Amino acid sequence: MYYEGKLDSLKDVFGVDALRLEPGRLVVEGRAYPIVEDVIVLLEPARWPASFRNKLGAVRADGDPDSSAFAEDIQFTFGEEWRRFPRILPDHEREFLQYFDLVDLSGLAGSRVCDLGCGIGRWSYFLKDLCRELVLVDFSEAIFVARRNLRSAENALYFMGDLTRLPFRRDFADFLFCLGVLHHLPTDALDEVRALARHSRELLVFLYYSLDNRPAYWRRLLAGVTSVRLLLSRIHSPPARAWITWFFTLGVYLPLIGLGHALRPFGLARQAPLFDAYQGKSVRRIRQDVYDRFFTRIEQRFSRSEIQALTDTFRETVVSENPPYWHFVCRR
Repeated sequence: MYYEGKLDSLKDVFGVDALRLEPGRLVVEGRAYPIVEDVIVLLEPARWPASFRNKLGAVRADGDPDSSAFAEDIQFTFGEEWRRFPRILPDHEREFLQYFDLVDLSGLAGSRVCDLGCGIGRWSYFLKDLCRELVLVDFSEAIFVARRNLRSAENALYFMGDLTRLPFRRDFADFLFCLGVLHHLPTDALDEVRALARHSRELLVFLYYSLDNRPAYWRRLLAGVTSVRLLLSRIHSPPARAWITWFFTLGVYLPLIGLGHALRPFGLARQAPLFDAYQGKSVRRIRQDVYDRFFTRIEQRFSRSEIQALTDTFRETVVSENPPYWHFVCRR
Protein backbone atom coordinates (compact mmCIF):
# COMPACT_ATOMS: atom_id res chain seq x y z
CA MET A 1 0.00 0.00 0.00
CA TYR A 2 1.35 3.42 -1.03
CA TYR A 3 0.80 5.03 2.38
CA GLU A 4 2.27 2.28 4.59
CA GLY A 5 5.53 4.19 5.02
CA LYS A 6 3.84 7.57 5.23
CA LEU A 7 1.74 7.22 8.39
CA ASP A 8 3.87 9.65 10.41
CA SER A 9 3.44 12.28 7.70
CA LEU A 10 -0.31 11.70 7.61
CA LYS A 11 -0.52 11.98 11.41
CA ASP A 12 1.27 15.30 11.23
CA VAL A 13 -0.88 16.64 8.38
CA PHE A 14 -4.12 15.76 10.19
CA GLY A 15 -2.69 16.75 13.58
CA VAL A 16 -3.60 13.48 15.31
CA ASP A 17 -1.64 11.03 17.43
CA ALA A 18 -3.10 7.92 15.87
CA LEU A 19 -4.61 6.82 12.60
CA ARG A 20 -4.65 3.53 10.79
CA LEU A 21 -4.64 2.14 7.31
CA GLU A 22 -7.25 -0.43 6.42
CA PRO A 23 -7.87 -2.05 3.04
CA GLY A 24 -9.17 0.71 0.82
CA ARG A 25 -9.42 3.41 3.47
CA LEU A 26 -7.67 5.61 6.00
CA VAL A 27 -9.29 5.89 9.45
CA VAL A 28 -8.63 9.17 11.30
CA GLU A 29 -10.12 9.46 14.78
CA GLY A 30 -12.98 7.18 13.86
CA ARG A 31 -13.70 8.79 10.49
CA ALA A 32 -12.98 6.65 7.44
CA TYR A 33 -11.72 8.20 4.22
CA PRO A 34 -11.75 5.99 1.09
CA ILE A 35 -8.44 5.47 -0.72
CA VAL A 36 -8.83 5.08 -4.48
CA GLU A 37 -5.77 4.69 -6.72
CA ASP A 38 -3.58 6.10 -3.92
CA VAL A 39 -5.84 9.16 -3.52
CA ILE A 40 -7.35 9.78 -0.08
CA VAL A 41 -10.93 10.99 -0.62
CA LEU A 42 -11.81 13.75 1.85
CA LEU A 43 -14.94 14.91 0.05
CA GLU A 44 -18.30 14.09 1.58
CA PRO A 45 -20.20 11.63 -0.68
CA ALA A 46 -22.65 14.40 -1.62
CA ARG A 47 -19.73 16.19 -3.29
CA TRP A 48 -18.28 13.25 -5.20
CA PRO A 49 -18.15 13.84 -8.96
CA ALA A 50 -20.86 11.85 -10.73
CA SER A 51 -18.46 9.74 -12.82
CA PHE A 52 -16.36 8.98 -9.72
CA ARG A 53 -19.48 7.93 -7.84
CA ASN A 54 -20.48 5.66 -10.73
CA LYS A 55 -17.00 4.14 -10.83
CA LEU A 56 -17.32 3.15 -7.18
CA GLY A 57 -20.84 1.86 -7.71
CA ALA A 58 -22.12 4.30 -5.09
CA VAL A 59 -25.58 5.81 -5.03
CA ARG A 60 -25.99 9.57 -4.92
CA ALA A 61 -25.80 10.76 -1.32
CA ASP A 62 -28.20 13.15 0.34
CA GLY A 63 -27.90 16.80 -0.59
CA ASP A 64 -25.02 18.92 0.68
CA PRO A 65 -26.19 21.19 3.51
CA ASP A 66 -23.71 23.86 2.38
CA SER A 67 -24.21 23.61 -1.38
CA SER A 68 -24.06 27.40 -1.84
CA ALA A 69 -20.30 27.24 -1.23
CA PHE A 70 -19.76 24.46 -3.77
CA ALA A 71 -20.14 24.64 -7.56
CA GLU A 72 -20.74 21.20 -9.05
CA ASP A 73 -20.48 22.50 -12.62
CA ILE A 74 -17.02 23.93 -11.90
CA GLN A 75 -15.95 20.57 -10.49
CA PHE A 76 -17.24 18.86 -13.64
CA THR A 77 -15.53 21.31 -15.99
CA PHE A 78 -12.11 21.02 -14.37
CA GLY A 79 -12.35 17.25 -14.16
CA GLU A 80 -13.15 17.15 -17.89
CA GLU A 81 -10.47 19.71 -18.74
CA TRP A 82 -7.67 17.78 -17.13
CA ARG A 83 -8.80 14.43 -18.53
CA ARG A 84 -8.78 16.04 -21.97
CA PHE A 85 -5.39 17.73 -21.43
CA PRO A 86 -3.53 15.36 -19.06
CA ARG A 87 0.08 15.81 -20.19
CA ILE A 88 2.82 17.85 -18.58
CA LEU A 89 4.11 20.07 -21.41
CA PRO A 90 7.39 21.97 -21.94
CA ASP A 91 5.25 25.13 -21.77
CA HIS A 92 4.43 24.28 -18.16
CA GLU A 93 8.05 24.48 -17.05
CA ARG A 94 8.38 28.01 -18.42
CA GLU A 95 5.14 29.01 -16.71
CA PHE A 96 6.29 27.41 -13.46
CA LEU A 97 9.34 29.69 -13.42
CA GLN A 98 7.11 32.70 -14.10
CA TYR A 99 4.74 31.90 -11.24
CA PHE A 100 7.55 31.16 -8.79
CA ASP A 101 9.64 34.26 -9.52
CA LEU A 102 8.96 35.54 -5.99
CA VAL A 103 9.90 32.25 -4.31
CA ASP A 104 13.33 31.10 -3.16
CA LEU A 105 13.13 27.58 -4.57
CA SER A 106 16.38 26.52 -2.90
CA GLY A 107 14.79 27.39 0.44
CA LEU A 108 12.11 24.71 0.01
CA ALA A 109 14.53 21.82 0.43
CA GLY A 110 13.37 20.85 3.91
CA SER A 111 9.77 21.98 3.52
CA ARG A 112 6.36 20.41 3.20
CA VAL A 113 4.75 22.14 0.21
CA CYS A 114 1.01 22.08 -0.47
CA ASP A 115 -0.45 22.43 -3.97
CA LEU A 116 -4.12 23.45 -3.57
CA GLY A 117 -6.23 22.91 -6.66
CA CYS A 118 -3.39 20.94 -8.19
CA GLY A 119 -5.16 19.81 -11.37
CA ILE A 120 -2.83 17.42 -13.18
CA GLY A 121 0.07 18.34 -10.87
CA ARG A 122 1.76 20.48 -13.52
CA TRP A 123 3.46 22.73 -10.94
CA SER A 124 4.17 20.03 -8.35
CA TYR A 125 5.90 18.05 -11.10
CA PHE A 126 8.68 20.66 -11.12
CA LEU A 127 8.80 20.87 -7.32
CA LYS A 128 8.93 17.17 -6.50
CA ASP A 129 12.73 17.09 -6.30
CA LEU A 130 13.06 20.49 -4.64
CA CYS A 131 11.12 19.94 -1.42
CA ARG A 132 10.90 17.37 1.37
CA GLU A 133 7.23 16.52 0.87
CA LEU A 134 4.30 17.44 -1.36
CA VAL A 135 0.62 17.56 -0.44
CA LEU A 136 -1.60 17.70 -3.53
CA VAL A 137 -5.30 18.55 -3.23
CA ASP A 138 -8.00 18.83 -5.89
CA PHE A 139 -11.78 18.51 -5.72
CA SER A 140 -12.11 16.99 -9.18
CA GLU A 141 -10.98 13.75 -10.77
CA ALA A 142 -7.91 15.60 -12.02
CA ILE A 143 -6.24 14.41 -8.81
CA PHE A 144 -5.98 10.93 -10.32
CA VAL A 145 -4.21 12.40 -13.35
CA ALA A 146 -1.82 14.16 -10.97
CA ARG A 147 -1.08 10.84 -9.27
CA ARG A 148 -0.14 9.33 -12.62
CA ASN A 149 1.97 12.31 -13.64
CA LEU A 150 3.90 12.18 -10.35
CA ARG A 151 4.17 8.38 -10.19
CA SER A 152 7.93 8.63 -9.76
CA ALA A 153 7.61 10.89 -6.70
CA GLU A 154 7.72 9.00 -3.41
CA ASN A 155 7.33 12.13 -1.30
CA ALA A 156 3.77 13.05 -2.32
CA LEU A 157 0.41 12.72 -0.56
CA TYR A 158 -2.76 12.92 -2.67
CA PHE A 159 -6.18 14.12 -1.52
CA MET A 160 -9.49 14.62 -3.30
CA GLY A 161 -10.84 17.43 -1.18
CA ASP A 162 -12.47 20.83 -1.03
CA LEU A 163 -9.77 23.37 -0.27
CA THR A 164 -12.25 25.41 1.77
CA ARG A 165 -12.98 22.48 4.11
CA LEU A 166 -9.70 20.68 4.74
CA PRO A 167 -9.56 18.55 7.94
CA PHE A 168 -5.87 19.33 8.45
CA ARG A 169 -4.14 20.92 11.43
CA ARG A 170 -3.19 24.58 11.52
CA ASP A 171 0.09 25.32 9.71
CA PHE A 172 0.29 21.79 8.31
CA ALA A 173 2.35 23.15 5.38
CA ASP A 174 5.57 25.16 5.40
CA PHE A 175 4.68 26.70 2.04
CA LEU A 176 1.38 26.62 0.15
CA PHE A 177 0.47 27.68 -3.37
CA CYS A 178 -2.88 28.02 -5.09
CA LEU A 179 -2.62 29.12 -8.71
CA GLY A 180 -5.62 29.96 -10.86
CA VAL A 181 -8.20 28.34 -8.57
CA LEU A 182 -9.78 30.69 -6.06
CA HIS A 183 -11.25 33.04 -8.68
CA HIS A 184 -13.43 30.15 -9.91
CA LEU A 185 -15.08 29.52 -6.53
CA PRO A 186 -18.62 30.68 -5.67
CA THR A 187 -17.21 32.54 -2.66
CA ASP A 188 -15.13 35.72 -2.53
CA ALA A 189 -11.61 34.80 -3.65
CA LEU A 190 -9.87 37.37 -1.43
CA ASP A 191 -11.70 36.05 1.61
CA GLU A 192 -10.51 32.56 0.65
CA VAL A 193 -6.92 33.84 0.49
CA ARG A 194 -7.36 35.17 4.01
CA ALA A 195 -8.76 31.81 5.14
CA LEU A 196 -5.73 29.98 3.72
CA ALA A 197 -3.56 31.80 6.26
CA ARG A 198 -4.47 29.10 8.79
CA HIS A 199 -2.75 26.44 6.69
CA SER A 200 0.68 28.02 6.17
CA ARG A 201 2.72 31.07 7.08
CA GLU A 202 3.62 31.69 3.42
CA LEU A 203 1.32 31.52 0.39
CA LEU A 204 1.78 31.95 -3.35
CA VAL A 205 -1.49 32.79 -5.11
CA PHE A 206 -2.57 33.68 -8.63
CA LEU A 207 -5.87 35.50 -9.24
CA TYR A 208 -7.15 36.83 -12.55
CA TYR A 209 -6.46 40.53 -12.88
CA SER A 210 -9.08 43.15 -13.65
CA LEU A 211 -7.00 44.47 -16.58
CA ASP A 212 -6.14 47.42 -14.35
CA ASN A 213 -2.73 47.78 -16.05
CA ARG A 214 -4.20 47.62 -19.57
CA PRO A 215 -5.91 50.12 -21.92
CA ALA A 216 -9.62 50.77 -21.40
CA TYR A 217 -10.57 49.03 -24.66
CA TRP A 218 -9.31 45.73 -23.18
CA ARG A 219 -11.94 45.98 -20.46
CA ARG A 220 -14.65 46.61 -23.05
CA LEU A 221 -13.49 43.53 -24.94
CA LEU A 222 -13.55 41.53 -21.72
CA ALA A 223 -17.21 42.46 -21.15
CA GLY A 224 -18.09 40.94 -24.54
CA VAL A 225 -15.99 37.84 -23.92
CA THR A 226 -17.67 37.37 -20.53
CA SER A 227 -21.11 37.31 -22.17
CA VAL A 228 -19.93 34.61 -24.59
CA ARG A 229 -18.34 32.62 -21.76
CA LEU A 230 -21.51 32.60 -19.71
CA LEU A 231 -23.42 31.15 -22.67
CA LEU A 232 -20.80 28.54 -23.62
CA SER A 233 -20.29 27.35 -20.05
CA ARG A 234 -23.75 25.80 -20.19
CA ILE A 235 -22.60 23.38 -22.88
CA HIS A 236 -21.51 20.02 -21.47
CA SER A 237 -21.28 17.96 -24.68
CA PRO A 238 -17.64 16.80 -25.14
CA PRO A 239 -17.77 16.96 -28.99
CA ALA A 240 -19.27 20.46 -28.87
CA ARG A 241 -16.66 21.63 -26.37
CA ALA A 242 -13.88 20.17 -28.52
CA TRP A 243 -15.18 21.97 -31.63
CA ILE A 244 -15.58 25.29 -29.78
CA THR A 245 -12.07 24.98 -28.34
CA TRP A 246 -10.58 24.53 -31.80
CA PHE A 247 -12.68 27.40 -33.17
CA PHE A 248 -11.41 29.93 -30.62
CA THR A 249 -7.84 28.62 -30.80
CA LEU A 250 -7.60 28.91 -34.58
CA GLY A 251 -10.01 31.78 -35.14
CA VAL A 252 -9.23 34.12 -32.23
CA TYR A 253 -6.14 33.28 -30.20
CA LEU A 254 -3.67 32.49 -32.98
CA PRO A 255 -4.68 35.53 -35.11
CA LEU A 256 -4.28 37.87 -32.12
CA ILE A 257 -0.88 36.36 -31.33
CA GLY A 258 0.02 36.89 -34.98
CA LEU A 259 -1.13 40.52 -34.71
CA GLY A 260 1.19 41.00 -31.76
CA HIS A 261 4.13 39.69 -33.79
CA ALA A 262 3.21 42.04 -36.64
CA LEU A 263 3.12 45.02 -34.27
CA ARG A 264 6.39 44.12 -32.60
CA PRO A 265 8.66 46.14 -34.94
CA PHE A 266 6.67 49.24 -34.02
CA GLY A 267 6.91 48.62 -30.28
CA LEU A 268 3.16 47.99 -30.06
CA ALA A 269 3.04 44.22 -29.52
CA ARG A 270 1.79 44.66 -25.95
CA GLN A 271 -1.33 46.40 -27.26
CA ALA A 272 -2.52 43.16 -28.90
CA PRO A 273 -4.76 41.19 -26.53
CA LEU A 274 -3.42 37.74 -25.59
CA PHE A 275 0.03 38.35 -27.09
CA ASP A 276 1.92 38.77 -23.81
CA ALA A 277 0.35 35.66 -22.32
CA TYR A 278 0.56 33.31 -25.30
CA GLN A 279 3.51 34.21 -27.50
CA GLY A 280 5.71 31.16 -27.93
CA LYS A 281 3.20 28.71 -26.48
CA SER A 282 2.24 25.49 -28.22
CA VAL A 283 -1.16 25.06 -29.85
CA ARG A 284 -2.00 22.31 -27.37
CA ARG A 285 -1.25 24.62 -24.43
CA ILE A 286 -3.38 27.38 -25.96
CA ARG A 287 -6.24 24.93 -26.51
CA GLN A 288 -6.15 23.96 -22.85
CA ASP A 289 -6.44 27.59 -21.79
CA VAL A 290 -9.29 28.19 -24.25
CA TYR A 291 -11.14 25.27 -22.69
CA ASP A 292 -10.51 26.70 -19.23
CA ARG A 293 -11.50 30.19 -20.30
CA PHE A 294 -14.82 29.54 -22.03
CA PHE A 295 -16.36 26.64 -20.11
CA THR A 296 -15.95 27.96 -16.58
CA ARG A 297 -19.03 29.81 -15.36
CA ILE A 298 -17.48 31.62 -12.38
CA GLU A 299 -14.68 34.09 -12.96
CA GLN A 300 -13.63 36.73 -10.44
CA ARG A 301 -11.08 39.44 -11.22
CA PHE A 302 -9.11 41.74 -8.95
CA SER A 303 -6.97 44.85 -9.16
CA ARG A 304 -3.48 45.13 -7.77
CA SER A 305 -4.70 47.53 -5.07
CA GLU A 306 -7.40 45.07 -3.95
CA ILE A 307 -4.77 42.36 -3.56
CA GLN A 308 -2.43 44.66 -1.68
CA ALA A 309 -5.24 45.26 0.81
CA LEU A 310 -4.65 41.70 2.05
CA THR A 311 -2.20 43.29 4.48
CA ASP A 312 -5.22 43.46 6.76
CA THR A 313 -4.53 39.76 7.36
CA PHE A 314 -0.90 39.25 6.37
CA ARG A 315 2.28 40.90 7.57
CA GLU A 316 3.41 41.26 3.96
CA THR A 317 1.85 40.97 0.53
CA VAL A 318 4.19 41.16 -2.47
CA VAL A 319 2.66 41.37 -5.95
CA SER A 320 4.89 40.39 -8.87
CA GLU A 321 5.51 43.00 -11.55
CA ASN A 322 5.63 40.22 -14.12
CA PRO A 323 2.93 38.15 -15.85
CA PRO A 324 0.79 36.21 -15.20
CA TYR A 325 -1.14 39.08 -13.59
CA TRP A 326 -1.63 39.02 -10.65
CA HIS A 327 0.44 36.46 -8.82
CA PHE A 328 1.62 37.34 -5.35
CA VAL A 329 3.12 36.07 -2.11
CA CYS A 330 1.50 36.57 1.29
CA ARG A 331 3.42 36.11 4.54
CA ARG A 332 1.96 36.01 8.04
